[in-house]
This record gives sequence, structure tokens and C-alpha cells, in this order.
Amino acid sequence: MAVNTDLKILLVEDSNFVRRSIRKGLNGLGYQNVTEAEDGNQAIERLEQADQFDVIVSDWVMPNKDGFELLLWVRASEKYKLVPFIMATARGEKKQVAKASEAGATDFITKPFGAKELLALIETIFNKDKKSKKPAESRPRHNAAGKLHLKVAHIQITDHLGLGILKHLIKTEALKPQHFELETVCMSSWNPVQKSLESGEVDAAFILAPIAMDLYSFGAPIKLVLLAHKNGSIFVRKRVEGEGSDLAASFRNKTFYLPHEMSIHHMLSHMFLRGLGLKPGFEGRGNYDVFFEVIPPVQMPEYLAANPTAAGYLVAEPMGTKAIAEGIAELTFLSGELWENHPCCVVAVRDELVQKYPDAVQELTNMLVEAGQFIERKPETSAQIGVPFLDPTGSLGLREAVLRDVLKEDQGIKTGDLFPVIEDLDKIQRYMVQEMGLGTLVNLEEFVDTRFAEIACRNTPPRRSVMHDVSEIVAGLKSHQSGERISKASLNLEGKYLIFNSGSGTYGLDVLGVREIIEMKPITVVPHATDFIKGVINVRGDIVPVVDLRYKLGLGNGDYGKQSRIVVVEVASPRGILPVGIAVNSVSEVVDIQARDIDDAGSIGHGVDAEYILGYYRNNGDIKILLNAKQLFQLS
Repeated sequence: MAVNTDLKILLVEDSNFVRRSIRKGLNGLGYQNVTEAEDGNQAIERLEQADQFDVIVSDWVMPNKDGFELLLWVRASEKYKLVPFIMATARGEKKQVAKASEAGATDFITKPFGAKELLALIETIFNKDKKSKKPAESRPRHNAAGKLHLKVAHIQITDHLGLGILKHLIKTEALKPQHFELETVCMSSWNPVQKSLESGEVDAAFILAPIAMDLYSFGAPIKLVLLAHKNGSIFVRKRVEGEGSDLAASFRNKTFYLPHEMSIHHMLSHMFLRGLGLKPGFEGRGNYDVFFEVIPPVQMPEYLAANPTAAGYLVAEPMGTKAIAEGIAELTFLSGELWENHPCCVVAVRDELVQKYPDAVQELTNMLVEAGQFIERKPETSAQIGVPFLDPTGSLGLREAVLRDVLKEDQGIKTGDLFPVIEDLDKIQRYMVQEMGLGTLVNLEEFVDTRFAEIACRNTPPRRSVMHDVSEIVAGLKSHQSGERISKASLNLEGKYLIFNSGSGTYGLDVLGVREIIEMKPITVVPHATDFIKGVINVRGDIVPVVDLRYKLGLGNGDYGKQSRIVVVEVASPRGILPVGIAVNSVSEVVDIQARDIDDAGSIGHGVDAEYILGYYRNNGDIKILLNAKQLFQLS
């Protein structure tokens, strides 16, 4: 049961961009009474001035007065000592959670998280029936045929594609499990994956190795049985026209995004930035000149584009290539170039499965290894399977060409060798504990159960991992960056396009955004409308504005005749997806355009206004301009 939307929420977060994003998300869910504070001192001012707040959501690490100090103040306050206090923080270590709990935090939420996830936690706190609910049943269930029902969690990254390929191979009966049936659960971020694995809501998870180690160190009954992949992440920096060649300067005093504090991404970013002579860390924890911020992987391209203080991020693919393809970012390096054949995500399984159902765990391990080898043998087919698995609702806008490129990178993701080498996992935990002050050293001989992988990987000896120096990355950066950026920038444009004529020009629109094509019909003029709006038409009950494309492009008024058409496209607006009509002289064909035939709009050179242009399609000596409908027909 949802709580009252009149709930008064105090949101304390030092990052203006993150704070406003969370508030916007809560507002969109109906919660309008959200008051902001940028640190603990300002939060106390808000608390003293207000009659009451119903819940406090506070970041931990902040300048001036941090979230822990604010928590102590709140619990000492007669007025607010019983008010629910949620610690929202990038400090994902279990020992930090225990510290906050002992000081009186009602609950906590680990960054990255979304507004829906935060709201679900608030509802749990306020609904006693949910609080008294029995914990998730961790004992696995069997189906009617006696097979173990395995529930496996993952998120929307290429690192977890092996699970999607396994699901496909089982569905097509290329693989036929004798001991288990598979259910995959796609989650929004690492936070719910971690919680569901710890609670027993899922039986296994594809999860970051440092998170799994941290869970184990605090008593979570799990075992690491296999790697999910090797390599697979990408370091990108924001594309800024005219930026100088000083690489360190492009990050100094800027924000750098991470998918989780307890991650290989954090480790490798720390190594690289420190190798540039910088001092990276979380603001408020020390004297740093690059400031880490944790946000959900799927939001990184959006955040990088919108936040003027953001410099880049390191994340699992395809989130980096997607940003490059959209012209937001430039490639700096692939994680495999810094640490060749490094582990990252692992397959963690609840201990009761390992103990009670070793046959099912062995079969799952065997089949995941087969799925990984399938990806390396057939990257094109895997990309076709991967898009609907990783982006089932289309929310990522993931294209097959982008995923195919990721799978074929020389130093990209590797899935053919999944044996968990304990020495490599030990390098991760020792660097994070000894160099970064994160986590706790665990006994990997006890945590990593290699019995299953030894059988499943017996024909594929592990590839040796090699740590490279940061100077090698910097030296090789200039030699590959330009061509790499241009080729990747075309990937997100590959697909089917509607080709049409307007005046003397030939243009294309992505067919995914085209709703229908209708014959030219009388258009009702709207008084005082924007110059490029010819008026409105009625399309089966929808009032659709019609844009004069020639006028919008600055080419003068259009002249439309018998061959003219109105192309109705769907455009995102603050009110949702709305139809917009485009008046064109004629429609010719639908063309399947490959990335190799597209020149990036930015590659044409200075002096060309590329705001409305995605790219240029070269075909038999002709050039067709691919239009950016999102920018061209933007609605307020």
C-alpha cells in the first residue's frame, strides 16, 4: 500500500545535480513536498525552521557537516528523534551500514539508486504490514518435474550477456538442463541485486566481485563459483570541442561517475587518475582534485551530457560505447588495456544450493561456460539475442550494432575463459583495502569454490592477466582515439530509415520514431503559432501539429503538391510521447543503413550546424542527411 503523497521529505545531498535528479524523480511519482539541503548544517536549519518532517533522506559524505553527524543530531533532538532517517550513500561497505544502524539510522540505501527504489524503501518503513512480513524464503523450490527452480539476478550490462545467451539456448533447446529450470530477474541497479542475494530472494546473481567479497565478509551465506566475464568495461571522458591536450586537466576539479563504490571500476579509475598525477576520491573524505560520484549505470550517458561539472565515467559496456555513439563522450581506454584479462563480475550462489544441490550448480556452471564460449564464437548472433535481453522495454535505446561492436573489441569483454583465478581476485581486494581503504580482506580459499569451474573449464586453460602501466595507455591514446571515436559515433545510427525529399534536399528519419505516413490534407492554421508550425490536423481523434520542414531547416517556405505527404513521428515531451506531423514533398523508400556508410555529423568540420543532424548517409555518390528528430521537433 502506497503512503500518503503529502509526506514531507527532507532530502540532504551535497551534489546539486544528484539532489535535483532525485527530487525530480520523487515529484514525478507524486511526492511534491520535498525540501532540499546541501549539507548537514543546512539540513539542521531546515529542521529547526519547519513544523515537522515525516522522513529524512541524507547522503553520508558531505562537506561542513556530514550525514553521520546529522544523524547523531537528529537522534539527540526531542522533536525529531523518532522521525525515520534513511542514510543514502555511496559507502556501500557492510561495516559502514553497521555503523549507521548502531547510531540510529532507520534504514539505508546504497548508491546508485533511483527514485522508485527510494520510494519503495520509504513505503516499507511506513507500512507496518510490510515490516512484519516474513523474510524471503531462501530455500529453492522444485517444479512439477522435480527440477530445481533457479532464480538468478542481473542488471542491464553486457557483462551479464552470458545469462541471456544461456536463457536463449535453453529456450531453443540447444541446451536441455536436467537438474534446474532458469528464471532471470533484471534489476535496476546493484543495490537490489545485493539485497536480494543477501536475503535469499534470489538463488544466485551476476554481481561485482568486490560487492560479493564484502557480503561474504559480513556473513552472507554465498560462494563464488564462476566469473561472469573478463574485461568488458570502458573509460570515457566528456567530448568537449576545443579542449586542450592536457589529459589530467580535463578531469581536475571535475566529477567522475562510478557504478558502485565496491567495484573494479572504482579500482581502475583510481589507478588511472592517480597515474595522471591526480588525487581522486569522494568529496568530503579528503583533499582530492577529482570527485567520484556513484550513479546507476544506465543513467550515466544522460548525467554526463547534462551535468556541466562531469568529466567522464568508467562502466560496463555498452554504456560507454552508447555515449560515444551519441556524440556525448570520447574513448579514453578499455579496462582490458589497463589490466588485461581482469575479473569483474562473478557468479555468486547461495551456499545452501552449493551444499544441497551440487548437481544443479554444476550443470548451471557448465552451461554458463558454454554460453560464454558461444558469445566468443558468434558475436553477431549474440548481439541479436542480447538486445532484447538487456533492453527488453527499449529504455536504453540499445542498438544491435553497438552491442556487436562491444563483443568484437580486441581488448573488450571476454567470455570464453570464466575460471575464477584466486590470485587475480586477491589483487582486487588488496588494492582496495591497502590503497583505497575500502572493504575487508577475506579468505578467498574459503569463499571461492572452484570445484564446479574446474570441471566446466577443464578444456579452457585460464588466460594470464597482465597489469599495464598508465603511461602505456596515455602514449597509445592519440594513435587510436580519432578513428575510434568516429567509427563508434556511427554505431548508434545504424538501422532502418525513411527516406524523403523536401525541396532540393534528401533526408532520412529513423523508422522507429515514425508512426505513419498520410497524404497531404487541409491544415488548420493556428493564430500566433511558431513560424515553422503550418497548423494542425486531425489524425483519428489526435490533434497533430504540422511542421514545415523546409522552414524549420532555414530553407524558406515549402511548396507542397500532389506527391506531398505528412510523416507523423512520435516525439518525447514533458507530457509524454506526442505525435508531430512533418510536411515533406515526397516519400521514396525505407533503407537499411549500415554504420560503415554513415559519416558522423561532427566529422564534416567547423562551420556546419549539426544540431539537427545525426549524420550523413553516403550511397552511390549521393548524400542523404539523417535528421535528429529529438532535437528538430522538440516540444516544450
